[in-house]
Amino acid sequence: MIKQIVAVTSMNLRSLPQRLSTAWVIVIGIAVTVAVMVSVLAMAAGFQRTLKGTARADRAIVLRAGSQAELESTIDRQDAQTIMDAPGVRKDEAGRPIASADAVVIVALPQKKDNADANVTLRGVGPNAMKLRPEMHLIAGRMFRPAVRELIVGKSALAQFKGLELGSHIAFRNSEWTVVGIFESGGDAHESELQGDVETVLSAYRRNGFQSVTAMLDSAAAFDRFKGALTTDPSLKVGVQREADYYAVQSRNLSKLLNLLAYFVGGIMALGACFGALNTMYTAVSTRIREIATLRAIGFGGTPIVISVLIESLLLAIVGSVIGSVAAWAFFDGNTVNTLGAGFSQVVFHLTVTASLLVSGVFVACTIGMLGGLLPAIRAARQPIATALRAS
Repeated sequence: MIKQIVAVTSMNLRSLPQRLSTAWVIVIGIAVTVAVMVSVLAMAAGFQRTLKGTARADRAIVLRAGSQAELESTIDRQDAQTIMDAPGVRKDEAGRPIASADAVVIVALPQKKDNADANVTLRGVGPNAMKLRPEMHLIAGRMFRPAVRELIVGKSALAQFKGLELGSHIAFRNSEWTVVGIFESGGDAHESELQGDVETVLSAYRRNGFQSVTAMLDSAAAFDRFKGALTTDPSLKVGVQREADYYAVQSRNLSKLLNLLAYFVGGIMALGACFGALNTMYTAVSTRIREIATLRAIGFGGTPIVISVLIESLLLAIVGSVIGSVAAWAFFDGNTVNTLGAGFSQVVFHLTVTASLLVSGVFVACTIGMLGGLLPAIRAARQPIATALRAS
């Protein structure tokens, strides 16, 4: 049987150049399907990577009890100090907690791509913010000064929004702020933000409370002690989360939407590609019906014929998946886009075509190839020999 499969498959593949135009129908249909599906899933993967990259195992974020995002939360000054003094919080050389009570507000800035206004996060941070987030470092300019309306701008925000160049002046809240530095933080969500001195931000917005407190812990294992001390304190009504858990929740809804879109659109296109493959393989089989009947007449079984047709369909599908995957990687991987995050502010992220997405594309392509080739293969094997030999 193996010899028969090899012989029939070799004959099919040798005749492929004569059927190149019909073969390209399968290849192109599958390539487009895979490229679209992988590119949309790359958006979800890039968004998740950006938010998850913001988290460290030894950092915790504290919000008001019941709040799902920083903009929904309010923490007063006394509670913020209690949180920063809780057991398990790491101290710096001067004995001060490595923590930051942050003020988070939204400012409208025009996008570079279309000049439309977008919501951008302005984060007021405490004096220990750079020690709290050691992944952040300045790549141009200097750090903002306390009590002065100065900002540092994330590299991703600079790439997407107008007016954030070093030395620029930004007007909002009846005041003018100067961009004095540009920072990067490994492509995480903070790179989409503007940051300034927390007391200056609160003063500009006439507020006296914070939105969140983020603390560096002695170790990842200290989280339970830290959380226990805060949640059992009757004077506090707060929710305590590991940073990884908080940002996983922030990315969940958009990731679900993008995945649904990818599989819905990809499913419709896959169905069309499957019908295209089915039609093409039926045509390919019908043009060789007498060859197949002759093979069966001289002793070739039906199973090798079915397998050979399926192999041909699968090989064409794999070629299509390779073309689609390469196109998705070449045109979309690393592209910078921005979208509205869970806090109603723009998150800038990079599309990420991962190895697992490419494997998913190959799997979808092989499924299309199998479904598209199965019925024509069975038809070729079950055609009565006498009828097939009389076919013109």
